[in-house]
Amino acid sequence: MHAYVFPGQGAQFVGMGKTLYEENTAAKELFERANELLGFRITDLMFAGQDEDLRQTKVTQPAIFLHSVILATTIENFKPDMVAGHSLGEFSALVANRTLAFEDGLQLVFKRALAMQKACEASPSTMAAILGLDNEVVEEVCAGINGIVVPANYNSPGQIVISGSLAGIDAAVAALTEKGARRALKLPVGGAFHSPLMEPAKEELREAIEATTFSTPVCPVYQNVNAAPSTDPDEIRKNLVSQLVSPVKWTQTVQRMIADGAETFTEVGPGNVLQGLIKKTDRSVTTESS
Repeated sequence: MHAYVFPGQGAQFVGMGKTLYEENTAAKELFERANELLGFRITDLMFAGQDEDLRQTKVTQPAIFLHSVILATTIENFKPDMVAGHSLGEFSALVANRTLAFEDGLQLVFKRALAMQKACEASPSTMAAILGLDNEVVEEVCAGINGIVVPANYNSPGQIVISGSLAGIDAAVAALTEKGARRALKLPVGGAFHSPLMEPAKEELREAIEATTFSTPVCPVYQNVNAAPSTDPDEIRKNLVSQLVSPVKWTQTVQRMIADGAETFTEVGPGNVLQGLIKKTDRSVTTESS
């Protein structure tokens, strides 16, 4: 079975989507439609902006979404058996499996990005990558810290990203280093994604999601919050709202997709981060870029 996976924040680079825009008429039309819908020329920032511009959450998220979904439209005989996306990538996956229309997906991603940026500015917070410890050890240490700090991304066996307040992350990094983490490294991100600190953004996103049409998809989406397949629009909607304050269970998602028959994973979007994580999870499957 063939699985298509879509990357999240962090995969962006200046120049992303430029070749697609220049060489594919249908892709160019979608990019221009996006510029119109967003009310600014996001393509200028994607193709020739500064790194700092592209790193702003309100730009990064729609940029990666656009690169991913427009690239998917150019794949010949695009017939996914299953899809999944890492955090933001879940929205790309939902356009790819036709749960969401392109325009609706873009509007939701932009609203999500603005709400998350606002939540980040309201409470200074950050994330850290922890390498070389079992999930249980990381969970236990986070639970024992005085302050907000939680596991946010289960990326691959032995690689977890934690999320929380500045003081909580500092305390957790120190404690996890003592526990023998191979690396405990603060990340250059603007806030504590997938933590309780995103609660204000979650409420804004809930309203936007409830006002959007979700259709029955052509194949299951394996969602971040429960690493399980879904084709029910109401369930997909609910999980998408919860995702903002819940951990991304990427390792568990990949394992479940493989258990359900996935043999080839095609990463659709900028970079190849997900291919690396999938290989670290199970070397027996084939991974490729679109």
